Parts: sequence; C-alpha cells; structure tokens
Amino acid sequence: MNDNEIIRASLERPAAFAELYDRHAPAVFRYAIGRVGRETAEDITSESFLVAFDRRSAFDLAVADARPWLYGIATTLVRKHARLEARAWKGLMAAHASALPADVVSAIGSRIDAERAVRSLARAIRRLNVGDRDVLLLHAWGDLDYQGIADALGIPLGTVRSRLNRVRRLLRSESTGEVGHGSADVTAQGA
Repeated sequence: MNDNEIIRASLERPAAFAELYDRHAPAVFRYAIGRVGRETAEDITSESFLVAFDRRSAFDLAVADARPWLYGIATTLVRKHARLEARAWKGLMAAHASALPADVVSAIGSRIDAERAVRSLARAIRRLNVGDRDVLLLHAWGDLDYQGIADALGIPLGTVRSRLNRVRRLLRSESTGEVGHGSADVTAQGA
C-alpha cells in the first residue's frame, strides 16, 4: 500500500494513519536528530506527524510517497527551533572531535587539523542561508533526491540543483582552505 493510499484510508478511518507513522517516523527522527539533537528530535518527530495528521486532507493524493511532505513539515518545525539548532551544531562538533584518537602521540597533529576542519565546516554550514542549509541537510540526512527536496520545500527542481551546487562549491573551498579558488569558481560560473 502506497503512502497516498494510507492517507486516503485515514480520512475515513483515522487509525489507519498509524501505518504512515510506523513507516516513516524513524527516517524523520534521524533527520531531526541531525538538525536539532536527540531530545528535541523526539518533539520534532511527534509534532511533524501531528501536523501531518491534522493536514492529511490537504495532501496531494496523486503523490505516492509522503516522505517529501513529512520532511517539509519537519524542516518548518526545525526552523522554529533555531536556537536549539545552534546548540546541536556545537554538540555535533564535539562528537566528531571526541571520536578522534586522543592517546596516540603521532596522531596529535592530525587530530588538531581534523578538529579545525570540523569547526571550520560547521561554521561554514551555519553561515549558509536557511534555504541552502535546508537543501543540504535534506539531501545529506534526509536521503531525499532532488525532486524529493523540491517537493519538501515547495521550490523548483532547478533551485534545488543550483543550491546544492553552490553549497558543494562553498564547502569544498572551505574544507581545502582555497577561498580564492572558491571565489574563482563563483566568478567563472556566474559569467
């Protein structure tokens, strides 16, 4: 049974919506964890499905997969928790840094470089505008394809492509420290 069939059935039998929850709650939860941390992710996931349940009559029943719709709802709720999102980035940085080998003397230089790279990458992602960051995280953590991201955010497919291209360029130049090279890419492609 496709998602749209479950939603259609839930219009007459509300309990049928539980199947949609069972099917997609783990993925929405994983996406939310990456955005706001475990504790808030539970709230985001629950609230996402409450909103989806309340708005199920507005779901486009011609669409078989409800994931983009659910991710769109979750993304909107994440935006409302922006202060918590900033804290989650700090936690993410700490988690990556603590996973590096601390007891190996020969790895100290690499560890310091990796910690700097993680901090630099986290700063670069935090500096992205909201639209670019949402597209990146729906792609990376939501595992949505370009069309799914476009559906989730209600934007054209071409916008998704250009945002991901821009984000990749910016993050690549940030990770290699080639700020001049990244600027040259933007100039060359903008021409």
